Amino acid sequence: MNQPIAIRPAKAADLPHVAELAAELVRMHHAVDPGRFFLTERIEEGYAWWLGRELAREEAVILVATASAHIVGYTYGTREARDWNLLLDDHGAIHDVFVAPEARRTGVGKQLVCAMVRELERLGAVRVVLSTMVSNDHAQRLFAACGFRPTMLEMTRST
Repeated sequence: MNQPIAIRPAKAADLPHVAELAAELVRMHHAVDPGRFFLTERIEEGYAWWLGRELAREEAVILVATASAHIVGYTYGTREARDWNLLLDDHGAIHDVFVAPEARRTGVGKQLVCAMVRELERLGAVRVVLSTMVSNDHAQRLFAACGFRPTMLEMTRST
């Protein structure tokens, strides 16, 4: 993939394609650990609904990466208030980062993460947090290259 990448805010018209990418992300997580990550029916419809709702919120940011006007990745984040449960002061949270297989290892992920950090900082975040699967070494290297450091390890117990 040699086309230039553009990062821009998502529009309502983008949501069907973004929801397809989000569904791939959900399926990937579920495949790795179905005891932790749920998989619902009609996940594309659910994500399109969820992200459509988020587009209307001032605290939410959805960005897409495009190559030749084709969406090849997205990221979703929010500006969050102090969270006593997490012992986390006001912050930005990156919830999703996903790059289509054909665009991976081309710098798209890093561009998306850096753009999201800038947008969350623009909204007033002085820190940005995210989570990644323990087994996803590639994502962890990407996030470290963007200035993130490990701070927590989630553990799950199923009964």
